[in-house]
Amino acid sequence: MSAITRDEVAHLARLSRLALNDAELDHYATQLDAIIGAVARVSEVATDDVPPSSHALPLTNVYRPDETRPSLTPEQALAAAPAVEDDRFRVPRILGEEA
Repeated sequence: MSAITRDEVAHLARLSRLALNDAELDHYATQLDAIIGAVARVSEVATDDVPPSSHALPLTNVYRPDETRPSLTPEQALAAAPAVEDDRFRVPRILGEEA
């Protein structure tokens, strides 16, 4: 029995706003079924004696010290900006946000 049906792929495509034709629906149903099967096989592995981890090897973050370095002045940074407002870059409003 298939883990995911063609109708479920069509539903996922509609939710994702993807226009898929019949051949694509069949193709993706086959691919998603293979992916779900692979995930199911991984979940069958006996992991009782394996501690949870996010990486195979321990990782340590390497930080550099914060040091003040020469940089642009606000005037230099804004000099080539197409629009400036209150010493900041002015950008177009998006998504109808309120000011």
